[in-house]
Amino acid sequence: MRHKFLGTGDPGYHPLRKIATVFSGLRYAVLYDWSVTYKLVLSALVLLTAFGLRAWVDFLLILVVTAFVLVAEVFNSAIEALCDFVETQHNEKIKVIKDIAAAGVGISIFVWVVVLCVELSRFLG
Repeated sequence: MRHKFLGTGDPGYHPLRKIATVFSGLRYAVLYDWSVTYKLVLSALVLLTAFGLRAWVDFLLILVVTAFVLVAEVFNSAIEALCDFVETQHNEKIKVIKDIAAAGVGISIFVWVVVLCVELSRFLG
């Protein structure tokens, strides 16, 4: 796609190509990143439970925190892949960048786990 401000890239906007790119990236993340896969499966199970119980606010809350943690995981994976591509040898600066990205994922996982535990306890209790 053409970048308006930089004047680079191919001309034209293709929304279907954007959607295909999104699904391609999600497919890659699910197939090759275990941390994305297990979070998606576990959240799907809890989402199905909330949907089955018709707990719509709970369903939406679980959906939002799941999206939050998956976005953090995908960004972290992309940052790590980019760092590994740029610098193949051990580099202390790259380590710091990866640690900061992992901290973002850690925060999102903490929120996700808290919400899932509270919701599961409500469903089971």
